[in-house]
Amino acid sequence: MLRVPINPEMLRWARERADIRVEDLVHRFPKYMEWELGEVQPTLNQLERFSNTTHAPFGYFFYSKPPEYSFPISDFRTVGNVPLKRPSLDLLHTVFLCQRRQDWYREFAISAGEDSVLFVGSKTTESDINEVSKSISETLKINLEERSKLQSWSDSLRYLITRAEEVGVLVMVSGVVGNNTHRKLNPDEFRGFSLVDDYAPLVFINGSDSKAAQIFTIIHELAHVWLGETALSNVGPETQTNNEVESWCNCVAAEVLVPISSLARQYRKNEQLPDALSRLAQYYKVSTLVVLRRLYDYGKIDRNTFWKTYQSELKRVKIVKGLAGGNFTNSLTIRVSRRFGQALVESTLEGHTTYSEALRLLSVKRMSTFHSFAKHLEKQYQCHTL
Repeated sequence: MLRVPINPEMLRWARERADIRVEDLVHRFPKYMEWELGEVQPTLNQLERFSNTTHAPFGYFFYSKPPEYSFPISDFRTVGNVPLKRPSLDLLHTVFLCQRRQDWYREFAISAGEDSVLFVGSKTTESDINEVSKSISETLKINLEERSKLQSWSDSLRYLITRAEEVGVLVMVSGVVGNNTHRKLNPDEFRGFSLVDDYAPLVFINGSDSKAAQIFTIIHELAHVWLGETALSNVGPETQTNNEVESWCNCVAAEVLVPISSLARQYRKNEQLPDALSRLAQYYKVSTLVVLRRLYDYGKIDRNTFWKTYQSELKRVKIVKGLAGGNFTNSLTIRVSRRFGQALVESTLEGHTTYSEALRLLSVKRMSTFHSFAKHLEKQYQCHTL
């Protein structure tokens, strides 16, 4: 039986990079510990299976030492205000995939004669919060009264995504890596990120998070776009952060979603706090944590009440997964962004993009899936223009 002479350090690197426990690997590869200790070498077939299991390129196992990676975007994630050092492989692959899509769309936009997106980088952290929130609301044409009449948080999220895409932002929402349902993204690791570009600003939202949290994340990441700051975030309305940029984006998102001027009109003086949180969360289509924070900002609850209620609300809030629902093409449209999907289908059918490249960018394998996706987008476009 032919065995492959490799550096055991490469096996350890692949295991740690994929964040897989030794016990789990031993379950699949009974002699794994002997491999890692250098006592036995894996066979070629075993190494190929190990490569697939750890999502590590097969050729890397023949390197003399592990390659050095640097995270491609600014990482603002913290736990207890301590920066997180190592992103998961699922997060890395998601960022890389979105960067490939963004690069493709940038070339498409320029060749199609599209104008640059003017609001990208139009503000700084010195800009007035109210001014920035007004700029975002007016640019996206977000109508608070209209949003309050939507039936659900899902409807509100779709409303915000649609408005953002209409003004040139690619919004991608997914709870998995590509379309691999076996590789779920962890909302505790990150909630979203922004990839800033003058022609193809991109916002990614972790679809495994609650819908209310996703609503906050999209506005938070749009604040990064207005700031011209590519970044990865794990903060929410409940997060206390010492990072100036993240704090600024949080304040902007809170003011966009729950303007203090509006809250002043909606506030009822003698209403019990639990009732107020429920009613206002329903009205603004945000989480009760956002409402709680805004009531504190408005001066209607003191610090002790805020923290006591915050702790209980944090335990009560449940993760409600998924935005897509329905069939695969619905999910795919949301995962890749309708704006991106329509551009890719158009370019491919006109012969400017190869089918193999289109399948790679969509993270699908079959031509039949591409054509089903194209028909789905065509129907949506027809319904939208009726």
